[in-house]
Amino acid sequence: MASAAPRHKLGAFAICYGAYALSQLDLALFAYAVPSIRKDFGAGLQTIGLMLSLAYVVGGILQVGLGHLTDSWGRKRVLILATAGSSLFVALHAVALGPLSLALARAGAIATGGAIYPATGAIVAEEAPARYRGIWAGALQTAYPFGWFVASLLAAPILITYGWRALFLVALLSLPYTLVIARGMRETRRFAAAQANRTARPSLRASLATMLSPALRRRTLTLFAAQFLFVIAYGGSTFLLPTYFTEHRGLPINMAAYLVGVGNAVSIIGYFAAAYIGEFVLTRRTTVVIFTVLGAIGFLYMIWIPEGFYPTMIAFAVMSVFFYGTAAVKFAYLAELFPTELRATGLAVCGSLAVNLGIAVGPLLVSTAVESIGWQQALSWVVAVPLLAAGSLYLFLKPVASGLEVEAVQDALAQTRS
Repeated sequence: MASAAPRHKLGAFAICYGAYALSQLDLALFAYAVPSIRKDFGAGLQTIGLMLSLAYVVGGILQVGLGHLTDSWGRKRVLILATAGSSLFVALHAVALGPLSLALARAGAIATGGAIYPATGAIVAEEAPARYRGIWAGALQTAYPFGWFVASLLAAPILITYGWRALFLVALLSLPYTLVIARGMRETRRFAAAQANRTARPSLRASLATMLSPALRRRTLTLFAAQFLFVIAYGGSTFLLPTYFTEHRGLPINMAAYLVGVGNAVSIIGYFAAAYIGEFVLTRRTTVVIFTVLGAIGFLYMIWIPEGFYPTMIAFAVMSVFFYGTAAVKFAYLAELFPTELRATGLAVCGSLAVNLGIAVGPLLVSTAVESIGWQQALSWVVAVPLLAAGSLYLFLKPVASGLEVEAVQDALAQTRS
């Protein structure tokens, strides 16, 4: 029995990785299709920004409910539900009749696809060995750029040959993966124990009240604000970078997709570097600060200095190592800062909700600013400045030694009142 446990833990990680990668592949298809959607619908950049804002606000609010459901109903069940929902809602993009119907399909995809974040995060945080929890969590986060990279490989040929509607039908390939989750995964031991100790399932309102209690209020609000600012920067750049490279730099859509895809693939180096440094060299808190600040500097360099395709691709790749790689150590840090009975809810609120509200604001701010001050100025003010502010906010949280069991992390935080 003892030898079976490690195999199950690795199996759970592999299943989580697959679900996360497939959801990100599906969600990433939209970014590559934006230029073609704009042309087909005759939509301006600001219309696309408003559509994204609506979708991410609605999707983000729904994600909180799904995150709480993960804490009350079970990690495995919600992971199955979210994977199926994400696949179907992304496929519905293909039959959208205009910006509004596309926004509604997008909101459903964001709600369900984003729910995979707290579900997989809770599973990995609870299954990973304490000494390597940061490495496991960081490795899980590489599913994000991997999904984007695979999407870029699919996007270029499908967009050119079949158009943007056919591109979204790729999402249906994720639907059979629910059978893999159903047959290959079981609930985590920590969740089962927490559920057994409950006299009743807490309501969403009660869970949110606990997160805002004196013991948890500071970390909840700080994490939410930092993540919100970070994703204003992330959403304001990533989802519009293919458009920036086509409209401002004059690249063909297939080359823009390839540049962004390669940059995301290279960022995997940053994910592992950040996870290793946060686990064995510095604390996760300090690593987040350093990588976020360097990411902001790298982003400014990329949009102002290099000229030509290959210098820009190299600058993008270096920037992504720090900017995007931050997600690896930040994910592990966020997952361990909340107790088991609130872990998925905390990930949903301070992770998913903050992410979606940030993405709702970021593209809208960039698209509006581009109209008045141009691409480079807009990206500087709406991306680099919030990114620097996000990194600074983490300084208000107490650093916690890596390698502790998740229960011991709570004891350490209680002693420092962070």
